[in-house]
Amino acid sequence: MSFPQPATQSRPARSQQHWLGLMVLPLLMLAGGCTTITIDEHRIAPNYIEIDDNQSVVVLGRRHSSDYETEPDLVDCVGDVLASGSSGLTVVPEQKFVDALYPWFEPRTAPMHVGDLKRYLQSPEIASAMDTYKVRYIIWIDGNTETTDSSGSIGCSITVGGAGCFGFGTWEKESDYEAEVWDYQKLETEGQISADASGTSYMPAVIVPIPIIARVQTSACKGLGEQLKGFFANQH
Repeated sequence: MSFPQPATQSRPARSQQHWLGLMVLPLLMLAGGCTTITIDEHRIAPNYIEIDDNQSVVVLGRRHSSDYETEPDLVDCVGDVLASGSSGLTVVPEQKFVDALYPWFEPRTAPMHVGDLKRYLQSPEIASAMDTYKVRYIIWIDGNTETTDSSGSIGCSITVGGAGCFGFGTWEKESDYEAEVWDYQKLETEGQISADASGTSYMPAVIVPIPIIARVQTSACKGLGEQLKGFFANQH
C-alpha cells in the first residue's frame, strides 16, 4: 500500500531564497557607493609655504553659523591627514588648543578675518599659549556635509516560514568645505582650498537590508587634507 508523499515545493523555494541572499551579501559588501570630488586651490604666494620642524599648525572648524557647524570629526580627520607620512606636519589637536585659549576661540569670539589676530597679540595669555604650542599657521575649515535627497522604500515582514525584507532605497549626500590658511606671525592669508564632494548611497534588501555607503565626508577630508599638505614645503 502506498502513501501520498508530502508536498516539498515550499522548502526548496525558501532554501533557494536563503542561499541567494548569502551569495549576494559578500558581493554587495565589496561594492561601495559612488563618490565624486572637486578640489579648487587659490594660493596668495606662488611658492610653497615654509615651515620649520619646531613649528606647528592648528586646524579649527567654523561654528559661528546658527544653521550648521563644521563637524569636529571632519576637522580631526584633516588634522590626521596633515600629520601622516614622512612629510607630516606637527598638528595641535583642535579641542586641546581651544581649551587652552578659552574663551578666545569659542564660536562667538573666534576671529573671522586674519586682521582680527592683531588684537589677540595684545593679550599676554594668548601669546604665551601660541608660543607653548609653537603655532605658526591657523587653518580654518568652514562647511558641512548634508543629505540632499532620498528615494525608495524597504518593507519587512514576519511569516510562518521566517522573516525578511525586500526593497531598495537610495540617498544622496553633499560635502562642501573651504579651508583658509592664516600665517599667525605675518598676519596674512596664505591661500584657500575648497573641496566639494557628492555621492549616492544604496540600501538593497533581499531578506536582509545591506547598506552600501558612499563615504562622502571621508573623501572630502582626504582630498582637502592632501591638498593642504601640498601647501607646505621643507617640513623636515
